[in-house]
Amino acid sequence: MEEKHTVVAEELDRLQCEAFSYILHETNLANGLVVDRTSVDWPASIAAIGMALTAYPVAVERGFITRAEAVKRTLTTLRFFWNSPQSSDPDATGYHGFYYHFLDMQTGQRAWRSELSTIDTAILIAGMLTAGIYFSGDNADEREIGTLAESLYRRVDWRWAQNGGATLTHGWKPKSGFLKYRWQGYDEALLLYVLGLGSPTHPLPPESYAAWASTYEWKSCLGHEYLYAGPLFTHQISHLWIDFRGIQDEFMQGKGIDYFENSRRATLIQQQYAIKNPLKFKGYGENGWGITASDGPGPKKMKVNGIERRFYDYLARGVPFGPDDGTLAPWAVVASLPFAPEIVLPAIDYLIHDVELKNTGPYGFKASYNPSHPPIAFNQPFWISPYHFGIDQVPIVLMIENYRTNLIWQLMRHCPHIVNGLRRAGFTGGWM
Repeated sequence: MEEKHTVVAEELDRLQCEAFSYILHETNLANGLVVDRTSVDWPASIAAIGMALTAYPVAVERGFITRAEAVKRTLTTLRFFWNSPQSSDPDATGYHGFYYHFLDMQTGQRAWRSELSTIDTAILIAGMLTAGIYFSGDNADEREIGTLAESLYRRVDWRWAQNGGATLTHGWKPKSGFLKYRWQGYDEALLLYVLGLGSPTHPLPPESYAAWASTYEWKSCLGHEYLYAGPLFTHQISHLWIDFRGIQDEFMQGKGIDYFENSRRATLIQQQYAIKNPLKFKGYGENGWGITASDGPGPKKMKVNGIERRFYDYLARGVPFGPDDGTLAPWAVVASLPFAPEIVLPAIDYLIHDVELKNTGPYGFKASYNPSHPPIAFNQPFWISPYHFGIDQVPIVLMIENYRTNLIWQLMRHCPHIVNGLRRAGFTGGWM
């Protein structure tokens, strides 16, 4: 008979500690920048930095790092961003309070001709505000953290990023100007709009949120009605910081649920899709799921067991309408823990004891795996991403903690800018 395991507190401790070790070892201590992924000469990701700033309070509470060390790292990061060049120069770090998606790990200058990113800046700012709330001790360093976090938030010109339109653009580039894409349909931009609406200096008008919400799609999928977004991460990112339990905007009032319940349904749909497995991929099932934006084994076409398969590289995979190439992301499973622990805990157990993905690298789970693709490394049963990503690792730290103690959610309930942004978006009820 197959042995059954149960995820216990010690295993959740280890998952958090191993994921947090990414931040410990992949941060430039001179400027606080966190590398996007474990690849040679790779740049920093400002989203990973924002998540790292959010994770330091968790690490202090869990004993992974001392408060003094966390303060030092946080202050280094905030000082860097406050003092880094803000201009239209192509080699600057940011402009109008926003920052480029990718930055050189050493100089902090724009990397890869990347865009000035609205969503990644929002994630960075959310981390800064978290730090400002948590590190509130009566000493010079912690007071400076609060001052810098507030100043950096106030500098962001959210209205400028509308570029004259009702909704926010995805970003801007020095030579070509604003990107043609705007935020449309439900996704991780929920956090972006809440921060933009809550700004005390350059607030978005309430009608910008209404314009964005007017593009929502309510769908019925696999036995559940929900506000649709395909990749699982889109149902998680805003929830890293904001506790949506019991609070509703106008849209959710009309549906009789909240965004937390919506993310729960999205998680259940992931499992149901994997059980149905319409494309007949290996490894899918009750515990084999987690389809999201992730690294992949492509791009390529190849025959596997007589079936012509198309594999992608890094791509926003989604459920139930695809794209789907058999690639699963362990971190996305763990980040759904607060929403549906009854299916997530068995899936974590499966990943640890059956797939044995924790044996493949120094930071716990690798970014993704694909049981339908042949292995590319010695002594592996199938394709496993060779990389760890900051934006994959840190949500593991944060969502395990929100599940266990509500730490980040409780902190951000005390952030006046988050509360004001929610109110201006029309949220009422619950803890508000």
